[in-house]
Amino acid sequence: MKIVSILIPILLTSQFVTAAEINRIWLTHKTNDPSKIVVNWMSEEQGDSVVHFGLTGDYGETVRIDENTTLHHVEIPLKHRDTSYHYSVSTGEQRSADATFKAYPSEVLRVAVVADWQGKPDLSAIENDDVHLLLTAGDNIARLWDKCGEGEKDCIKPYEELIDAYPKLFRSTPFMPALGNHDREIRPRGSKPPAESVYDVDALAFRRFFELPDDEWKWHFDLPEFDLRFVALDFNHISDFGTTWQTCHAFDENSEQFHWYSKLMNQPPRFVVTLYNERNASVRNQAQKQWHELFQRGTCCITGFGYFAERAEVDGFPYYNTSLSGKGNQYPDPNSKFLADEDSYILLTVKRGGAMTVEIKSLKNKVLDRQ
Repeated sequence: MKIVSILIPILLTSQFVTAAEINRIWLTHKTNDPSKIVVNWMSEEQGDSVVHFGLTGDYGETVRIDENTTLHHVEIPLKHRDTSYHYSVSTGEQRSADATFKAYPSEVLRVAVVADWQGKPDLSAIENDDVHLLLTAGDNIARLWDKCGEGEKDCIKPYEELIDAYPKLFRSTPFMPALGNHDREIRPRGSKPPAESVYDVDALAFRRFFELPDDEWKWHFDLPEFDLRFVALDFNHISDFGTTWQTCHAFDENSEQFHWYSKLMNQPPRFVVTLYNERNASVRNQAQKQWHELFQRGTCCITGFGYFAERAEVDGFPYYNTSLSGKGNQYPDPNSKFLADEDSYILLTVKRGGAMTVEIKSLKNKVLDRQ
């Protein structure tokens, strides 16, 4: 009886710890300010939101939000550069293990851009690049409706599965995705526009899951130390605009999106990288080519519309296409300078006070193109 009375509490305790551990964690920014970061997580049971953080595993600082939820978003301040932060989250009795992320650097910044994440490939090459920030050019999931049911706009199951596929990457690297059409596909597309909308233009599930700046369906993020700005626009399947296949917000010269971007590009920093999920040749010709004129005030545009790797140049300005599923049909930009049938991502390296290097890299960590 003594053996039984000892073993049973141990087993119960072990089961409790396993059930109470929080594993689904990801990092984002919800403001344009890199001195703050958002720790996001999901808990099995509803409760409050607490983040312990600091420069060591002893933490020393805490941010708490008294609420009752299973989806948690807590913003914490970042006072330091060129170091690593430790953190742990908790909700009630549920806890996470200690995790770390890099503070932003002061001299050399590395940023990866991916797109077309539906296949969930091996991203060891990106992890080996030791990036400080991970961005996307759209299509972060395959669709919503097959996991959530048709017409469900706020279901986040596919995004949960994305985080679960790369737990180490997401809990250690700030992540800022741009929208694609797949990210809000709430019904099967079919061969012709149906009676009901196929896409949730407002992207409710995407915006519910990720904490991002501005309107979230469009956003910008600045890193002043590097004189750098990232902008995510809402461009995808623009030829379907006005039908039940419409997936993005308006983009004409009178649209909110056009005026917002025009203002951002009025006095831009030295480097501006613009992200979206539509064919480059289609986007730059919109609004009587005024989009192209605005893009030229920046550094480059990156899309994830096609399943290939490409660099095109128009009036000396580079337009990139990247895809984690890069072995699809090719329809080259009329101004294509580099084109490859490769699973790829883009690595941006920026030196403070210096230049930006843009590399198209394969998932085998081979440099395909460098500018």
